[in-house]
Amino acid sequence: MRNGRDAEAAFEAFVELWQKLKSASEEEGAVVVVEGERDRRALRRLGLDGPILLIHRGETLSKTAHRLVGQSRPVILLTDWDAEGGQFARRLKGFLEAERVDLDLEYRRRFAHILRGELVHVEGLYGWARRIAEQLGGTLDQFVRSPDR
Repeated sequence: MRNGRDAEAAFEAFVELWQKLKSASEEEGAVVVVEGERDRRALRRLGLDGPILLIHRGETLSKTAHRLVGQSRPVILLTDWDAEGGQFARRLKGFLEAERVDLDLEYRRRFAHILRGELVHVEGLYGWARRIAEQLGGTLDQFVRSPDR
């Protein structure tokens, strides 16, 4: 667990990056790709209303990549920060770069840097952010929801 100042700095970086991700998805139409339904639920609980695509375990990665190519939108890969998530990201990157898809792995990298090993699964983002917001004396909605919500 981080000390107060460290937690506050990490949370501020998280909120700033989260707002950029929301904007990329909701305003610019980027598709956020996650590994599973719990990941999607966590992003929805954080207020992401834009398109989210799951890497289906019953579908090959090449088919998932083909669906992404067909959408003609920027793609943000937000797979888990563990070995399996890294492997999914590398393999999908290989498929999508061959098709010249506008692919973004920077959000995944920056979230990993902010979380510094405290969290390795996207599904835990909501709980982590809520816990830090409360530790800082506020609610998560005060920090991550758009003012018009």
